[in-house]
Amino acid sequence: MRALTWQGKRDVRVETVPDPQIQNPTDIIVRITSTGVCGSDLHLYEVLGPYLDPGDILGHEPMGIVEEVGSQVTSLVPGDRVVIPFNVSCGHCYMCDRGLQSQCETTQVRERGTGASLFGYTKLYGQVPGGQAELLRVPFGDSLPIKVPHGPADDRFVYLSDVLPTAWQAVEYAAIPPGGSVAVLGLGPIGLMAARIALHRGAGLVVGIDLVNERLSRAAADGVKCLDLRRHGKDLGEAVRDLTDGRGPDAVIDAVGMEAHGAPVAKAAHAAVGLLPDALGERLMETAGMDRLAAFRAAIDLVRRGGTISVSGVYGGAADPLPMLTMFDKQIQLRMGQANVRRWVDDLLPLLTDEDPLGVDTFATHRLPLEEGPQAYKTFQAKDDGMIKTLLIP
Repeated sequence: MRALTWQGKRDVRVETVPDPQIQNPTDIIVRITSTGVCGSDLHLYEVLGPYLDPGDILGHEPMGIVEEVGSQVTSLVPGDRVVIPFNVSCGHCYMCDRGLQSQCETTQVRERGTGASLFGYTKLYGQVPGGQAELLRVPFGDSLPIKVPHGPADDRFVYLSDVLPTAWQAVEYAAIPPGGSVAVLGLGPIGLMAARIALHRGAGLVVGIDLVNERLSRAAADGVKCLDLRRHGKDLGEAVRDLTDGRGPDAVIDAVGMEAHGAPVAKAAHAAVGLLPDALGERLMETAGMDRLAAFRAAIDLVRRGGTISVSGVYGGAADPLPMLTMFDKQIQLRMGQANVRRWVDDLLPLLTDEDPLGVDTFATHRLPLEEGPQAYKTFQAKDDGMIKTLLIP
């Protein structure tokens, strides 16, 4: 089959690799029909090379048609249409029973001290082959895949793999009171969808903050009050407080993570890690790694006293200095973590209708053949061509 593989920093290629095979009687094989490029894929492209091997298959936002099922799979048959959550979760352990599929005890990567395995996402999370490929082996065939109806285009359902549950959890964790206010830092796919969900769920004011024209325009068309970071810069806090009776919003969603603009020292550290031999790079990330914390520090400044910060952007540093005095003094509540995809499916499926209240049918800005995956990564990282969300079509 053809698959998009990691070969080195800023070097991904589509190559011919062996087809996946049923390994356990509960496995299924899915022929991928659409697969997204995620903002966190850029972390692999740029920063997390020490945790990858050349040839690793990337991608964690796939859907497709079941091609083969293991002997113990009873809920699916070949021809069924499924979306694959990015968490590799069993569905029946202590953590899964509590809706914490991102902490699944069956697939936790204990030798790395991390949570559930993820498709297409480094040795830190199991080094499981990903879904930017023609075929994908999926374990836990009776509990992990999300069965969806035939008929509507893939765009209707594919975001159940990551974007929708991640954005929904970000809003849930933000605990925005009815009619309350929230600021969303970063209007990429997750931030934009989180803003839409916040409005759908009754937020009175959603403030979106970014510095890319296309993202700002798109969010503004959804009813988001947008602030251009290039214009406000150091005055961002005052601009947001001016919109919220001088207090700041009830909640802030950090949908940026470690790719934030600013923080030149941390940016240099990221670049240095990517140039080190793998063993040294891993050691540095795990003991002295720093993130570019500009977005998170902005969230601390913006949120009102007693408010909530919800972090959905991925961070990876082990030695990030935080302003604990300010956080304690402002009585900030903080929630974060990988999305527990399966937990939110029942909330989201009723919204994936012809009425399309979350705008999923037109959410993708680009649809490209899988063979153009390397150029898609390059364009997405550069924020060129108005690219906000790309679906690759194998």
